[in-house]
Amino acid sequence: MLRLRERIVFHLLSFSSTSTSTSAPATLPLRRLLSAVAAPIPPSRGFAVEDYLVDTCGLTRAQALKASTKLSHLKSPDKPNAVLAFLSGLGLTGVDAAAVVAKDPLFLCAGVETTLVPVVNGLEGLGLLRPGIARLVSLAYINFRCRSIVSKMQYYLPLFGSFDNFFRALQRSSYLLSSDLDKVIKPNVVFLRECGLDDCDIGKLCVRVPRMLTTNPGRVRAMGAYAERLGMPRGSGMYRIALHAVSFLTEEKITAKVDYLKKTFSWSDAEVVMALSKAPMLLKRSKDILWRRFEFLVSEVGLEPAYIARRPVMLYYSLDNRLKPRCYVLKFLKENGLVDRDLSFSSALSIQEKYFMEKYIRPHNEAAPHLADDYAAACKGEVPASFRFT
Repeated sequence: MLRLRERIVFHLLSFSSTSTSTSAPATLPLRRLLSAVAAPIPPSRGFAVEDYLVDTCGLTRAQALKASTKLSHLKSPDKPNAVLAFLSGLGLTGVDAAAVVAKDPLFLCAGVETTLVPVVNGLEGLGLLRPGIARLVSLAYINFRCRSIVSKMQYYLPLFGSFDNFFRALQRSSYLLSSDLDKVIKPNVVFLRECGLDDCDIGKLCVRVPRMLTTNPGRVRAMGAYAERLGMPRGSGMYRIALHAVSFLTEEKITAKVDYLKKTFSWSDAEVVMALSKAPMLLKRSKDILWRRFEFLVSEVGLEPAYIARRPVMLYYSLDNRLKPRCYVLKFLKENGLVDRDLSFSSALSIQEKYFMEKYIRPHNEAAPHLADDYAAACKGEVPASFRFT
C-alpha cells in the first residue's frame, strides 16, 4: 500500500508536466491530489527516506543520499506527499519538483495549509499568476517556505517594475529574498535615491547587479564614492552606469585599470578621465579585449589615441562583429571616392545595423554591386580581398 501510494503521487507529478490547464486555483488540485492518497497506511517496516527521494521525487541516488541526511526525522511519506501534490497543483513538472527538493530537502517538510497555501494566496493577491508562482518556487527554494516572502515581493515589485524584471534579478542573486529588508535592502535603496536615481534607474541597475541591494550599506556607499571620483556627479545621466562599472571592484583594481589605460593607450590623466566619464564600463572590460580593439583602430584604421579617448565607446564594440566589418566598408568607400574622406568612423560605428545598411551599403549598389555580399561575409569572419587594407 505504501509503494502504491507513492506511485500515485509520482504519476500525478508526471501528469502535471503535460497538463495545459492553468485556470484552476492552486489549492483545488492540491485537495484532489491529497484525497487520492488519503487511504490509511498499514503497519510497515519503516519509511525509507532515500528510496522515497529516488522513487517518488525523482532524485538521483547521489542527490538522495545527500538530501536524506536532512530528512532522517521523517517517519512516513504523509507530509512529503502533500508537498509534492501542492507543487503539482501549481504546475511544476516532476523534473522541476526534483530540482526544488534536491536544492532544499526540507521543502518536503513545509506545512501546506499553514505556510505554502497562505504564501500562494498572498502572491496571487499581488497579481502573480500560477505560472509565475511556479517559477518563483524554482528560483526561491527555501525562501518560498517563509511567509515573509509576500511582504518582500510587495516591496520589490514597484522597484523592479514587473515580476519578470524581479525574476531576472533573482536568478542572479537569491539573497534578494533572504536579506534583511529593513537593515540592508531599504537603506541601500534610500542611498541610491539620494544619489539621484529614481526607482526606474534603481530597478535597471539592480536587475544587472542585484548585489547592490543585498550588500552591506557601508560598502554600497563606498561604491558611490568611487563613481563620483570617476567624474560623474550624483544625479548626472551617467552616474547609474558609473555605479555599475565600479560595483564590486576594489579601489586597487580601479587604480590598476586606470594605470593600464594611461600606459598602454598613451592617454594622459585628462584623457583617461574624459574616456571614463563617457564610457565607464571600460573598467569592466578585460585588458586583452580592450587592447585588441584599440590596436586595430590605431594600426589598421589609422586613428590617433587621443581621437579614441574622445570617443571611447568605440572600444565597447565587438572586434569581429562590428569594428572590422564596418571599418572595412568605410575604408573601401573612402578609397574609391564614394564617401567624404572626412567621414567620422565613430558615428558610422555607433549607428544601428539597419541604419548602417541604409546609409553606407544600399546607396552604392550600382557603383559597388558586391559591397553588400562582401560586408555580409566580413560579418561572418570572412574578409574579402576587396576589403583588405593596403
